[in-house]
Amino acid sequence: MSLVFLGILIGGWVYPLLGYFIPLCMFLGIGISFFQGRKWCDWYCPRGSFYDALVKPFSPKKQIPKLFKRQPFRIIVLAILMSVMTTRLIFSWPNPYKIGAFFILMLSVTTTLGIILTLFFHQRTWCYLCPVGFLANLAGRGKHPLKIDSSACIDCKLCAKVCPMQIEPYKFKKEKPEIVQDWDCLKCKTCVINCPKKALKF
Repeated sequence: MSLVFLGILIGGWVYPLLGYFIPLCMFLGIGISFFQGRKWCDWYCPRGSFYDALVKPFSPKKQIPKLFKRQPFRIIVLAILMSVMTTRLIFSWPNPYKIGAFFILMLSVTTTLGIILTLFFHQRTWCYLCPVGFLANLAGRGKHPLKIDSSACIDCKLCAKVCPMQIEPYKFKKEKPEIVQDWDCLKCKTCVINCPKKALKF
């Protein structure tokens, strides 16, 4: 998927119609969330795969700023990006090449921002600001949740260390029912695989 992403990003500047791949990803990401939560944002998302596979080695892997995780701030970012997109689409209509070129430009700018955030914080920082990810967060709440067995959890915190979204599943073991209620979970199963006591499952 990283190669697909690079192909779209680079090829789109030569053949703008490749830009229509972007709204397709947007619809798929939000559509899947109604059934699987933010599952799309794992490796299905070409840009997410790009960050994990190619940009991650350059990240200091610091904590993602709490501001980026707060809903009001994410709503402001969503509103700005959607306003820019709507305005540009209106001015580009009905020329399909101009519309495609705009999507490629938008992808290039936001990806560059994501890379900068990676170099300062963590490779998945942009995923908290991504409009598709945020809408998938809202649409996918309660879908395919991560469950934790409190009797098996030993508070080793390994689940938090390996989570690409820096979620801390062990903190939810006292919840009733024992469900990790963080809707930004990518359902990647990294924590499940790495848990030494098999206390986590989907």
